[in-house]
Amino acid sequence: MFDITKIVRPNILALQPYSSARDEFTGSAGIFLDANENPFGALNRYPDPLQKELKQRIAEIKSVSPENIFLGNGSDEAIDLCYRIFCEPGIDKALTFTPTYGMYQVSAAINNVTLVNLPLTCDFQVDFNRLSKVLEDDTVKLLFICSPNNPTGNTLKGVETIIKNFKGIVVVDEAYADFSGTSLVATLHNYPNLIVLQTLSKAWGLATVRIGMAFASTPITALFNKVKPPYNISMLNYTAALKALGNTEQYGQQVKLLVAERNKMAGALSRLPMVTKVYPSKANFLLVEVTNADAVYQKLAAQGIIIRNRNKVVANCLRISIGTPDENRILLNALQQITV
Repeated sequence: MFDITKIVRPNILALQPYSSARDEFTGSAGIFLDANENPFGALNRYPDPLQKELKQRIAEIKSVSPENIFLGNGSDEAIDLCYRIFCEPGIDKALTFTPTYGMYQVSAAINNVTLVNLPLTCDFQVDFNRLSKVLEDDTVKLLFICSPNNPTGNTLKGVETIIKNFKGIVVVDEAYADFSGTSLVATLHNYPNLIVLQTLSKAWGLATVRIGMAFASTPITALFNKVKPPYNISMLNYTAALKALGNTEQYGQQVKLLVAERNKMAGALSRLPMVTKVYPSKANFLLVEVTNADAVYQKLAAQGIIIRNRNKVVANCLRISIGTPDENRILLNALQQITV
């Protein structure tokens, strides 16, 4: 049996969380004189610290219980909280597979936690022989898996095998799952050590709103709520998210369009002379190998077209987000004029 108390830092288990004014009251009220707010204005009240209405809407869409949802200031807040809750600074370690999302490394450094970077294979999959040796280290408490992976775009195989065999916490970052059509959220009841991260920034088109979602067992979401700042989601962002989540038809249409554009762009890019490989993608971007990534990037930037140069992460590779059909046509036209 998985015992979460053996993974959580002792000081977090003993922590008495800050109790906000809204935490201490349930029900409805018309006069609020509890939080030292200015009584005048339209934005004068503190937001719901547990985001109950928004979690209920997300629960309906994702077919989970609201108690299994934590909402953060972007997925980055949830990533940071994972280190703060489960890893003792200077002692415990975390693990991820590279190349991958850079914030795992940044948050590890901020929290003084060693992050073990295990390289993926040449086809960007987990090397299970090397993984088994790393997991013999009992100080590895946390494992990050990005799938579909950033910047490679592919889904990783064998994720559930890792979850079943790892004694610590497995965080599966599904920021791009809307475009792959696969998710582990439905398996939460099978894995008490699983945290699934998703976001409203990508498929839902709310990057400016900065709301990330963590799906996990109730003991884990309770720990997140215990450690987070009391009002980590602003009411402006909260309201914008509720409005967007009320329009699932538009969300579905945009995802369908972006997937179609992704597939069309993969074919068009592969026919360009400078392109040596277009990697298969289940995300809303493509990793493209070219003959000279630095030169292509600079020539596009000079025309006001900004892509991501990943040459230092994957040799001679560019990561290209899928834009509108018009933006994609402009990019292709520009690339056709470039010689390197």
